Amino acid sequence: MIDYMKGEIVELIPARMTLECAGIGYELNISLHTFSAYNGRQQGKIFVHEVIREDAHLLYGFSSKEERELFLLLTGVSGVGPNTARTILSSYPPLELTQIISSQNEASLTVVKGIGLKTAQRILIDLKNKVKPVETAALTGATAMGNANVAEEAVAALVMLGYQKAASQKVVVAILKGSPVLPVEQVIKSALRML
Repeated sequence: MIDYMKGEIVELIPARMTLECAGIGYELNISLHTFSAYNGRQQGKIFVHEVIREDAHLLYGFSSKEERELFLLLTGVSGVGPNTARTILSSYPPLELTQIISSQNEASLTVVKGIGLKTAQRILIDLKNKVKPVETAALTGATAMGNANVAEEAVAALVMLGYQKAASQKVVVAILKGSPVLPVEQVIKSALRML
């Protein structure tokens, strides 16, 4: 499985990106949110999800792991395919979509092209307990400080060490608020003393 790709952005249009990695051009289907994140850039690192069908191998690209996670959750809902999930992610940034799901806001989902009332209800019921706005908000606080990658790596390392994700995120965000320029190793060491 491909986790991410890093390379030169050869072509970028609102629904598609071509990224050249080691002399190979990969076509990635992207949301408008991802388009905005890479617009005007020459190089990029993009998180990837591969969909293999009988008639095609498709790559979907995302500007963040959070966006990819929401895409995977959405495509896990009956009746929501990759293109519908991409349309939803084009309509709302990840944080806003998380809040819509957690607050069970049917009206906001039915505004999206191709999403009727029944599909919106199914999405809200299926994802209600899978999406936690507090966790997303915690990482977004770190993102605002320019430490998204450091926060993400530190939390992932702490979870791998057996600590709970929510507690790890809370501690990591607190550490980065106090010392925004700490390298990931220092953040992890400090977090281990606090957990």
